[in-house]
Amino acid sequence: MITLPVSPSPPAPETIIQNLLDWLALAHDHTGAENANELYEKTLLLRQAPIPTAQRIKLLDLLYNQTECVVNAELETLSEISLPASRKLRQRMKLVLDLLATLTQDYFNTLAELFDPECKNTLRSPQLSLRRAMAAIAWQIRINHLLASPPSLGLWQQLHSAFRNARRLGLERIPGPRNSASIQRIYTDILLAAIAQPASFSSAELEFINSYIEQNPQEIGLEKTPALNKKGLFWIDPGKDFPAHALIRRIPANDIDILYFSCDALAQGAANHIAQLKQGIPASSLGLPAFAETHAGQGVLQRLNTLWGHPGKRKFPRRRQSYRAHLCVGLGKLWQLIKSPTEASEASEWMVTNESPDGYALMHISGDTNGLHVGDIVALQPLGEHLETPGTWHVCLIRWAISENPEHIELGLELLSPRAIAAEIAHPSTLSAGKIAALILPETPPLRRFESLVIPSGTLKENTRKIILIVEDKNLEIREICVTHLVEQTSTIEIFNVSPDYLP
Repeated sequence: MITLPVSPSPPAPETIIQNLLDWLALAHDHTGAENANELYEKTLLLRQAPIPTAQRIKLLDLLYNQTECVVNAELETLSEISLPASRKLRQRMKLVLDLLATLTQDYFNTLAELFDPECKNTLRSPQLSLRRAMAAIAWQIRINHLLASPPSLGLWQQLHSAFRNARRLGLERIPGPRNSASIQRIYTDILLAAIAQPASFSSAELEFINSYIEQNPQEIGLEKTPALNKKGLFWIDPGKDFPAHALIRRIPANDIDILYFSCDALAQGAANHIAQLKQGIPASSLGLPAFAETHAGQGVLQRLNTLWGHPGKRKFPRRRQSYRAHLCVGLGKLWQLIKSPTEASEASEWMVTNESPDGYALMHISGDTNGLHVGDIVALQPLGEHLETPGTWHVCLIRWAISENPEHIELGLELLSPRAIAAEIAHPSTLSAGKIAALILPETPPLRRFESLVIPSGTLKENTRKIILIVEDKNLEIREICVTHLVEQTSTIEIFNVSPDYLP
């Protein structure tokens, strides 16, 4: 007769509780990633304990407080990362995401009795449990945005469900503890960050956007019918695993659960902040993070004004493709490459998966991707039968990046110009500082109506005159120019329209 091994019985509830309390007492000052693993194990251990809901909530709250410390410490490490994120970093973040997913579900589980018709006890207001479930979801979404990775399946539906439950219980507009944000404000803040196309911003810019949304005093209303006199209109289908759609891009089905919201006021607020910052008003006086005073910060505000207040339809249809191309990343490398087109040793290899007249989508195949950031300038050279002229590189801007694992990254590129010319700039008053590498983007209607100059971010201001430009194209040429309108502004580069400076 074969005797089957006896599974060990789970620890007694009293043992589990004491174990948790002892560990929390020792882990109070531990906030790093090394604490996340044990914290996750203790959260799973609590699930095994058959204890009353009131007691479970108290222990969940203690674990939540410790999780908050760990997440805040981890978010600081994600403020500046290149893509794709390393395997080590992803493994560490996966543990944090698993911890947050477990806490989210456990808080939802404590609310089950509220919707049980036979249960007469309300152990505490469900507001705090809903708030903490939503905060755990918000952290998951934020971490995925910073990693340029899509949120896990069902995460948006969980968020919509939490808000629906809050509305059903009449709790969505009640301020939180110490007059903190209401559940509706938490919900709309998460949606605002998502519709700002997070894949199109660097990690530092994403953190600024989160701070900007949280500190903005304007509230977003949710309505059952759209306000048709607004431009920045978005809608939510709470039954779908998606944040929100711009009404101009997609019309919702006839569904009574659709919610609409307008971002016009918020977009106008961003435009007002740009104007005030350009007048020299400090960011602190406007209640904004210090990053708003940087060139990159003002570039983000300008893009938020467009994304929130003036969402547009796609200009051109995409065409599926499957051909290889070389990619050279960074202004310095592009400058060297254009001066010596045959020296492309540092270029990585990519697969073009689709294209349109104004850009490309690429998938990485081989080569170094260190230093790859959204908002950087790149040059693309098709290979094989798609190669137009040897030595020709198309100048583009990285508009978005998606990376689901350390070995995979996809990019969206906006075509700036089919060619560029290497140049160096010097302002007469700063000639002693040396020359600055720059690229000239020739006038190429309808893509580019004016000649433009690409330079490192923060080098010049609009309407700066008497700039000496040394151009090495077919012959050495020295020009005196004026930079006029700022066309594009990211944390890495700025693009100005330029014109000859004829005035004395």
